[in-house]
Amino acid sequence: MTTRAALDAEKITTLDGRQTTFGEFAGKTVLVVNVASKCGLTPQYEQLEALQREYEGRGFTVVGFPCNQFMFQEPGSNEEIGEYCSTTWGVTFPMMDKIKVNGSGRHPLYKELVKVKDAGGAAGNVKWNFEKFLVMRDGTVKRFRPTTKPDDPEIIAAIEADLSA
Repeated sequence: MTTRAALDAEKITTLDGRQTTFGEFAGKTVLVVNVASKCGLTPQYEQLEALQREYEGRGFTVVGFPCNQFMFQEPGSNEEIGEYCSTTWGVTFPMMDKIKVNGSGRHPLYKELVKVKDAGGAAGNVKWNFEKFLVMRDGTVKRFRPTTKPDDPEIIAAIEADLSA
């Protein structure tokens, strides 16, 4: 079982190279998303940014983890990714260093997250770009597959419930 303490201890690197841990987001509701700039689901950036703007003042953040594992749809450098996200989608939420979410070299944060089952009861590998893990303040994690849009009523309800708790 994944715990918030286990997640918070994981080392992460920001897009600009700053070393930190997931614990930087302690006390917040966090939507972790593996992102890609050249994917058919890339327009989800707009909804992710809308969530960030709507809820950041209440203790919520989106955290993007670029990943190039799915048909090489995130080929750019960290600088190129940052430029694309800010200019094209107006992204203000934290973006991390490009990582692997599956297989050999899977980032330790994702080693924990993939243990979480989705609504259908399936755990395991990330299926595609824009898979979402909603990490609640109490450590509960809800998993949403890539085609579930960030503004899906189930995601909004879970964010609202955690922020109101």
